[in-house]
Amino acid sequence: MKKIATGNKAVAEAVKQANPGVVAAYPITPQTEIVEQIAEFVSGGLMPSRYIAVESEHSAMAACIGASITGVRTFTATSSHGLLYMHEMTNWAAGARLPIVMANVNRSLGPGWNIWAEHTDALQERDTGWLQVYVSTVQEAYDAILMAFRIAENNNVLLPVMVNLDGFLLSHIMQPVDTVELGDFIPAIHLPHAIDPKHPAGYGTLTGPDQQFKFRWDIERSMRDSVKVIEETEKDFAKRFNRKYGFTEDYLCEDADVIVIALGTLGKEAEVAVDILRKEGIKAGSMRIRWLRPFPKLNLKGKDVVVIDRDYSFGFGGIVASEIKAKTGISLYSVIAGIGGQEVTYDDIAGFVRTRRIGEELWFGVNAHV
Repeated sequence: MKKIATGNKAVAEAVKQANPGVVAAYPITPQTEIVEQIAEFVSGGLMPSRYIAVESEHSAMAACIGASITGVRTFTATSSHGLLYMHEMTNWAAGARLPIVMANVNRSLGPGWNIWAEHTDALQERDTGWLQVYVSTVQEAYDAILMAFRIAENNNVLLPVMVNLDGFLLSHIMQPVDTVELGDFIPAIHLPHAIDPKHPAGYGTLTGPDQQFKFRWDIERSMRDSVKVIEETEKDFAKRFNRKYGFTEDYLCEDADVIVIALGTLGKEAEVAVDILRKEGIKAGSMRIRWLRPFPKLNLKGKDVVVIDRDYSFGFGGIVASEIKAKTGISLYSVIAGIGGQEVTYDDIAGFVRTRRIGEELWFGVNAHV
């Protein structure tokens, strides 16, 4: 069914269709609309979930953990400082191998207090064991939530999934969205290690040095196994619903001399910049990274690469640029832009490409090269 919706409402609609047994919620701008819409679905009898209004984001994740550990499908949503408040529990969710799905509306961290888009919140969670996908349209936000439940609950994965969408730039923007009839796309959840009172067992007990590393390796093994599960899920989604996704979204990359890489809406904006540059005779392409965990294989050999980071690791560099350099060994032009919702247009992105200085870093607006 075709409709017009914000990114937040599209996420809520997808959650309704996935029909989790438990939704735990605490409001935070600019995510609040997601859990408000879900609350309306539940109170109106359109969604038979147990809706738990908690006193904090830490409690929201704890409630999801408690429900998920019994084998129930769970969902929550948060943003920015809410996600940071969950940090102890996000580690626990991944370590306990619980397939929780969470929407995170990317927002800057304070101080100063800023409610606009930035990716530093989610990127601070990249080492917890959560799968992470970054979307660029309302349609993709809806689709990614549906696929996230199927991926997380696959018994070869059993890791939580975070779906990231840019605050206001996507969460509150209205775009067309085509909802689907799910059918059997998301199978019934079966958690093999669910708590069962009929078969008592210890859970989360003290683990010694002779065992702990094995649990950590098992998370990594499952993260690696998730690659195939993601590919199979996206392939089936394309077959059923005629919308195709991948680990990256590549635009005119095959013959490009220079490739722009970014997450979220900046990655989509880069496609317009590429069109402008192509008309000028500059063979540019864009590569929007969708899945940051597991990190995708990137074919960048022989290309100039411009990475736009809406984030920063202080004293080190742009996080996405640093990860690409670590994985590929290439030298690139790192641009720090869009922090705290700073406006970055396709003309600005085209300018980054024209004036690129491979091996250096630029802070857009400050005009500081390093």
